[in-house]
Amino acid sequence: MTTAGAAPPAPIRPPRRRPHPLDAIAVLLAVVGAGCVATGLLPRPEAAATLGRILPLLLFLDTTAVLLTPVLLTLAATLRTAVAPLAVTTVWLANTASLLLPVSNLTNLLAADRIGLDPLTYASLMWLPQLAVLAVTTVLLWYCWWRPARPPGNRFPAPAAHRPPDGVLYRTALAGCLLFVGAILAGVPVGLGSTVAAGPLVLAFAIRSPRTLRYALVPWRLLLFVTGLFLVIQTIGRHGLNDLVAGLIGPDGGVLGALRAGGTGALLANLVNNLPAYLAGEVVLPAGERQRLLALLIGTNVGPLALPWASLATLLWLERCRAARVRVPAVRFLLTSAVVAVLGTLAAVGALLLTG
Repeated sequence: MTTAGAAPPAPIRPPRRRPHPLDAIAVLLAVVGAGCVATGLLPRPEAAATLGRILPLLLFLDTTAVLLTPVLLTLAATLRTAVAPLAVTTVWLANTASLLLPVSNLTNLLAADRIGLDPLTYASLMWLPQLAVLAVTTVLLWYCWWRPARPPGNRFPAPAAHRPPDGVLYRTALAGCLLFVGAILAGVPVGLGSTVAAGPLVLAFAIRSPRTLRYALVPWRLLLFVTGLFLVIQTIGRHGLNDLVAGLIGPDGGVLGALRAGGTGALLANLVNNLPAYLAGEVVLPAGERQRLLALLIGTNVGPLALPWASLATLLWLERCRAARVRVPAVRFLLTSAVVAVLGTLAAVGALLLTG
C-alpha cells in the first residue's frame, strides 16, 4: 500500500540478456556469405547447391556436447568430484567418438553421399579407427585429467540410480531415437527421418510440459553460423583456397597420401572449422579416392580438438560451461587437446590403412 501522493513503486523488470559473442559472429558470417553471393564472387547456382546439401542436415543437429555437458556437470556435483575431468571427457568424446557410423555427426552426414557406403559396410571400415582413437582418448583423459583428480582412496563414488521425472516423456524420447536409427538404416533421408522421429516427441512435450517448448530452442545461431561459414569458405575456395588444399593433400595415394589427407583435414579444421574444412578437401580429391576421403574425414572429426573454434561441438560445449560458471584451465585444456588431436588422427588413419 502506498501513502497519499506517493508515486507507485516502479515495476521490476527482468534483466536483459546480454548478446553472446557467438551471436555477433553468426550474424556477421551470414551477412558476409550473402554478400559473396550478391556480388557474384560466389555464383548463385553453386551457392544454391551448397545450401541444398547442408540445410537438410541441420534438421539433425550435432548436439552431443549440448545434451551431455549439463548432465555430466550435474553428475560432478552429485559425486562431489572435480568438474573439469567430466567436462573435458564430454568435449573430447563429442569430437573423437563419432567415426563409427555415417549418422554420428554432421561431418559424416555431409560425407555420406560421396563415400557411397551403406551403414554396415561403412562401420566395417571404421570400427578399427574408432577403437584406435578411443584408446588414445582414454589414456590421455586418465593421465592428464582424471589421475590428478583422484579422491582419497582412489575410488570415485557411484551415482545413485536415475529415475526420470516423467516416464512418458522418457519413453517417447527413447522411441524417437530408435525410430531415427531405424529410418537411417532403412535408407530414409536424414532430414525426413529426423523430422518424423522428432514429431511425436515435440507433441508429447506440448501436452505434458508445454513450458519446455520455447523460442530459445530454435537453433537460429547454428543456422546462421553454418550457412554463412560455408558460403564464405566456398568463396575463398574459388579464389585460391582449393589450389592450396590440393597442394597440401597431394596427388598420391597409399600410406603417405592417407596421412597427408588426414593431416590436411585436421589443419584446415583448426583454421576454419571442421564442416567447411571437409568440403574444401573433398572438392580436390578425385572421384573414387575412398581411402583418402575417409582419412580426410578422420582429420576433420578428430583434429578439431586443437583449437576451440574448430568444431561446433567445442563451441557449444564452451557455451554450456560458461553458462554453468564452470572454469576449465585454458592452457592445460588447449595443450592436452592438441596432443589428442595429433595422436588420435595418426592412430585412426593408421588403423584405416590396416582395414584397407
